[in-house]
Amino acid sequence: MDGITGLAAVVTIFGMPTAVFAMYMFYRVRKLRSEERLAAIQRGVTVPMEADLTEYARSRRNGILSIAGAVGYMLAFSIVAKYEPDAMLAAAFGAIPFTLGLGFLLDSFLIRRDAKAA
Repeated sequence: MDGITGLAAVVTIFGMPTAVFAMYMFYRVRKLRSEERLAAIQRGVTVPMEADLTEYARSRRNGILSIAGAVGYMLAFSIVAKYEPDAMLAAAFGAIPFTLGLGFLLDSFLIRRDAKAA
């Protein structure tokens, strides 16, 4: 179990600054987009205010990310279960985000089907 503790420490040490940097970059990009839109509006250019992604694409993206996260979660706890048998119980909880991801993918399929029918 000592090796896993060291691995967790290294991941935390390198993961935290990376997460903070990613959040800052997301904030900065959003701020630059807003400033660009405001400057265009001041010059009299009409700027369409539409969503970045369609509802179909957003639902599909959420489904893919949920399933990928669930698979990673279950895989991580399955690996830990080699050293700690009770970890398989925690891996079973990965079924929750997995089924949520399947629901998002079903939703995206239904949205696309309804859009084609209309």
